[in-house]
Amino acid sequence: MTVRTLLKMGDARLLRHAQAVTAFDTPELHALITDLKDTMAAANGAGLAAPQIGVDLQVVIFGSDQPNPRYPDAPIVPRTVLINPVITALSNEEEDGWEGCLSVPGLRGVVPRWRHIRYQGFDASGAVIDREAEGFHARVVQHECDHLWGLLYPMRVRDFTRFGFTEVLFPGLDASSDDD
Repeated sequence: MTVRTLLKMGDARLLRHAQAVTAFDTPELHALITDLKDTMAAANGAGLAAPQIGVDLQVVIFGSDQPNPRYPDAPIVPRTVLINPVITALSNEEEDGWEGCLSVPGLRGVVPRWRHIRYQGFDASGAVIDREAEGFHARVVQHECDHLWGLLYPMRVRDFTRFGFTEVLFPGLDASSDDD
């Protein structure tokens, strides 16, 4: 449908707690999801949350049918629309990993995330989603869902010696590799 403008860090709308979706399988919800998919594809993102395009609803999309060129060694994360998510850590084990974000362009940082999670919610038609995820898959889900709770990944960085401009940290890396 439409490629939407991405909000950037500093925009107060990114700090709000998004509202739960109360009506499923509506033309408005489907239009939002299409806009999220189109915007994510245009920006070469690995995921996108509705607040990143200024929509105050608990809707995220993530994943792909094929390997992401920016994460060639990462396993494929199933393409998912996740609404009103709940994340539960299935262990206390955390894993550090580099993250970037479409709303924080040009920067990367090492972020600790739970290694093994369960995520629950709904798809666009209101059907229940209940999955377990580990590693990269778990990281992507947690990153996207953070957007629904007003969190950007720099808020989770613990070691600021491992946070900075992508072009400095990773010389030669394509500048378009900032992603969700």
